[in-house]
Amino acid sequence: MDRAKMMILDFGGQYKQLIARRIREMQVYSEIKPYNISLDEIRNSGAEGLILTGGPNSVNAADALLPDPRIFELGIPVLGICYGAQVMAKMLGGEVSRPDHSEYGKVEVKVDSSSPLFKDLIPESSAWMSHFDAVTRLPEGFRITAQTPTCPIAAMENQERRLYATQFHPEVRHTPDGDKMLAHFVFDICGMKANWKMDHFVEDQIRKIREQAGNSKVLCAMSGGVDSSVAALMVHKAIGKNLTCVFVDHGFMRKDEGDSVEQIFRRQFDVNLIRINAQDRFMARLKGITDPEQKRKIIGEEFIRIFEEQAAAFADCDYLVQGTIYPDVIESGIGGAVIKSHHNVGGLPEDIKFKGLIEPLRDLFKDEVRKAGLELGLPEDMVWRQPFPGPGLAIRVIGELTPEKLHILREADAIFREEIKKAKLYKDIGQYFTVLTNMRSVGVRGDERTYDYTLALRAVTTGDFMTADWARLPYELLAQCSSRIINEVPGIGRVVYDITAKPPATIEWE
Repeated sequence: MDRAKMMILDFGGQYKQLIARRIREMQVYSEIKPYNISLDEIRNSGAEGLILTGGPNSVNAADALLPDPRIFELGIPVLGICYGAQVMAKMLGGEVSRPDHSEYGKVEVKVDSSSPLFKDLIPESSAWMSHFDAVTRLPEGFRITAQTPTCPIAAMENQERRLYATQFHPEVRHTPDGDKMLAHFVFDICGMKANWKMDHFVEDQIRKIREQAGNSKVLCAMSGGVDSSVAALMVHKAIGKNLTCVFVDHGFMRKDEGDSVEQIFRRQFDVNLIRINAQDRFMARLKGITDPEQKRKIIGEEFIRIFEEQAAAFADCDYLVQGTIYPDVIESGIGGAVIKSHHNVGGLPEDIKFKGLIEPLRDLFKDEVRKAGLELGLPEDMVWRQPFPGPGLAIRVIGELTPEKLHILREADAIFREEIKKAKLYKDIGQYFTVLTNMRSVGVRGDERTYDYTLALRAVTTGDFMTADWARLPYELLAQCSSRIINEVPGIGRVVYDITAKPPATIEWE
């Protein structure tokens, strides 16, 4: 399928994923590539526009990250943002230096509405700045199109060459007109059409899976989460009974989730599914362990051992399916900075021999994975299932894991999720869950003293999970959750609500 494509060149910017998401929200396909991608690859990609991201470095440094200078001669529009704007200025003969005043946060900006980038925008608005260097002399043929009180060249352009740059960040929500600016670049300047639609993607991907797998046998390691479930169903739609899914149930899933996964895939979609109930095996390995990192490593290692044992029985499988999604790929070091090593299905070892990988979701963000799941016919409850760490409830129980603690947490978590759904807030909150602390406190039930666990409720709002704020849940909802949990779940004597943002905290407690 022919589709419009925006290529984003990454210079290590913290907002690169936001840029890609904003473009895709306009139904235009975007992909992130390293800043030093070859000119031939750009030409052959069919990209109709380039965006240069921000970055933490200085273009004047000896080891500055700089692209092939010929990208400005390709004849396709280029938008430089922050560091990307400085790259454009520096490489085209302008000057970048460190002024007396840096800018961080929201600033007042005046834009020239005669610029195609700022068409129909009010002249005075605000924008999000985050820079210490700035463009201090324009390249030849450019003109200034925006200014702030301390940044005389907050934006510049050369309309004839279709080169545009902003020192501020239009991709963040703190720039109120940022979406309009990006839309002007995508549709008016680049001339792209909105043709990135999920139904097209699903059809296209199923066709590609058929071409890749042919008549080969394929194995999928399922966690029961959204990503692996959508990937498995997409491959099943492509090759049917040639796919076998191995669902390793470590016993740390939420209430009834393991049974739900099995029922949906076996009964509703007739998928070849092997469920390995390994709760006792995992619990035995975790006996006496309290450190969360040890828990993670033990669970990951045991998952690998179990999958190795199962994979040995499927030696005729040529391909392995993984639920890799686009943030996994980006975090693995596109653009040079490794945020975390990319690993799926518990970090499968390299010596499990397969002809290749099938990763049908590697171009999608999380919200797009959900749309694909709905397009494939997965139930809404499964598609909108809350993000869940690989070790599951094992790291939401503080301290040593016991069957009693797991039961307490499952029941409390089910109540919290049920009340959020009844309040119709489940699509508005980025993530919500419960944590069973290792702290006990005194209470009273009837006329008797109790000494039970304290349970923490956690709910956050977030667009990208890189930062998050605590969700302002209605007091009535919190009261209802607390009342039900205290009265319905023996072992819990106190309920607290976590009101810490990320940063400084993380979303998960452990």
